[in-house]
Amino acid sequence: MSRIRPGIVFAALFMLCACSRSNDTLYKESGYAMGSLVEFTIYGIDEARAQAAVAAAQNDLSFLHGNFDPWHPGSLARMNSLFALGGRFTAATSVLPLIAKSTELSQRSGGLFNPAIGNLIRLWGFYKDDPPPTGPPPAPAQIAAMLAQQPRMSDLRVTGVEIESRNPAVVLDFGGIAQGYAADVLIEGFKLAGIRNAIVNISGDVRVIGTHGAAPWRIGIHNPRGQGVLASLQMNADESVVTSGDYERFYRYEGKRYHHILDPRTGMPAQGAASATVIDADAVFADAAATALMVAGVKDWHAVAKAMGIKSAMLVDDAGRVYMDPATAKRIHFEIDPPPPVVLSEPL
Repeated sequence: MSRIRPGIVFAALFMLCACSRSNDTLYKESGYAMGSLVEFTIYGIDEARAQAAVAAAQNDLSFLHGNFDPWHPGSLARMNSLFALGGRFTAATSVLPLIAKSTELSQRSGGLFNPAIGNLIRLWGFYKDDPPPTGPPPAPAQIAAMLAQQPRMSDLRVTGVEIESRNPAVVLDFGGIAQGYAADVLIEGFKLAGIRNAIVNISGDVRVIGTHGAAPWRIGIHNPRGQGVLASLQMNADESVVTSGDYERFYRYEGKRYHHILDPRTGMPAQGAASATVIDADAVFADAAATALMVAGVKDWHAVAKAMGIKSAMLVDDAGRVYMDPATAKRIHFEIDPPPPVVLSEPL
């Protein structure tokens, strides 16, 4: 897809060097799709089968691209244009599962995860493959006018394959969930192809299955205020880890930093958190949840995590302090010296 989290310089997570190139059963391939770097790692099958599985996955990504991009001709762009006109119409069936999941997760997050604010994202200029804008941020009056329209996922009404919006200001942008959804889809495709040990990494939305031989997969979590890896995480056999960060796409104007994760309540970039990491079996859930925790910030992340049903999460604030629950603390190994200060929360 051409604009989901575009312009990434560093993936939020990347695989640590637990994989040896001397092992002939390890196959790695990378490419560019959905506006992001996509990395495939497959263990335990011959190269021809691995290549065929990756080729099928790339076809799936092309299909998702065409359906989920809100800013180029395709299924979602058509739906957004029809929302503005009002009335009921037949929805693209490929988009309906993502709408249903987004509506549920938006409600569970108290609206902090809100894919209906596409017009606000467009206003800020964070909606193209181009580099981030360099001029001044939107005027307060422009932001206030958008907020007054109050677009929400709950404005949508779905009946079978038909859909309508009660609010013409709804413009869907699945940038906070589509990569997690894609990672889940691709892993399910690998399973159907008989692959039992693999990693799909779509610019930091990571889904793993199986192991790397006798060893578990290990994933590195990017340092949001420095180079390289902040911490590493040993993955379970079927699990996802997703990090959202303010370093992924941003610009500076008159000395102030503006990033792409917008707070639907204020219309401004979310404040206080540099990155949020969520571990879950479901990558689409982890993706939306990490976005919601970025918006919640240090003060409210734990309450939002409990409300959403998040079981394992970690936040890094602007000063480099790390906030996490005790279960996550047992799994995290910091790779920087000295390690950052850690604030442990109550269990989730």
